[in-house]
Amino acid sequence: MARTVLIAAGGTGGHLFPAEALALALAARGWHVHLATDHRVEVYGHAFPAEEVHYLSSATITRQPAAAVKAVAALGVGFVQAHLLLRRVRPAVAVGFGGYPTVPPMLAAATAGVPTVLHEQNAVLGRANRFLAPRVTRIATSFAKVGGAEALAARTVQTGNPVRPAVREAAAVPYPGRQSGSPFRLLVFGGSQGARFFSDTMPATVALLGKELQVQLAITQQARAEDVARVRQAYDLLGVKAELAPFFTDMPARIAAAHLVVARSGASTCAELAVIGRPAILVPLPHSLDNDQKANATVLAAAGGGWMIEQVELTPTRLADEIARRMNDPASLAVAAAGAKAQGRPDAAERLADVVEQVAARPKAGA
Repeated sequence: MARTVLIAAGGTGGHLFPAEALALALAARGWHVHLATDHRVEVYGHAFPAEEVHYLSSATITRQPAAAVKAVAALGVGFVQAHLLLRRVRPAVAVGFGGYPTVPPMLAAATAGVPTVLHEQNAVLGRANRFLAPRVTRIATSFAKVGGAEALAARTVQTGNPVRPAVREAAAVPYPGRQSGSPFRLLVFGGSQGARFFSDTMPATVALLGKELQVQLAITQQARAEDVARVRQAYDLLGVKAELAPFFTDMPARIAAAHLVVARSGASTCAELAVIGRPAILVPLPHSLDNDQKANATVLAAAGGGWMIEQVELTPTRLADEIARRMNDPASLAVAAAGAKAQGRPDAAERLADVVEQVAARPKAGA
């Protein structure tokens, strides 16, 4: 008899991409998949393999008192909605991937006695997961060590961060060599939501490289829609080949084609770089409350898979020096590509699916 799983994920790519990978793995095993999320899924998760998508009330709790009160009220409404959803869907297990939209359905599942699995993509527990972690049946992690989860080690298992089938396909592409006169493919992106910092910094960086290196470049860069025109104009003035877009649907293939990546260090980005095996200059998003991107980048850099540079230190001059050094030392790029790939877990979705099925097989609390 087919079973039902309720997957809960915040509506950004960092949460949805691993949730999508798990959904595909479970659907292939005969599970019925339902997704609880927020309306951002319409941008990043339009192809999510769920039989039904449920939008529950939620909000991010901030430090501003008035906004925090409104957020708590919204989460309370979502909690009531989630209980009604559980009665209708009757999942055998609920799986959360982080973000405040996961709090109402995962808390409702835990209080209703539904077995629960929480997945943490980053090297430090996010705020929503930190709240939920003591209440769930099992915690799965991407990294061997996760800050904030030390006291929960007995219920924690490392599965890796699930990646989409397109990423696993791209992982079969060897690191690209360069023939004399062939372009040096530089990929620049800031995660699923883009990064204005790179739009401001990269043209000035490329201008400092000099003509000898500029003519070798073929840049692919993700930029916010409002920034695309000015960034394109800057590259055109330099005579540098560049393809720009607010979002690339074939990002795994573009990562595989790159000789060097310059990117933020969100969990999905680091997982995809590792599975595909590509060297990267990682620039953690500054000022985040959990400092999760710095933790992610630190792990990958320590494994030899790239180089972490904090944004406050990354002037155009510094970045130009880093890029020039890598372009002139292809051997170091190949070594870093191998270092990144050694950290990859292409079977993470199957590992996590195993955990989900094990937890679902347990009797419900009070049964």
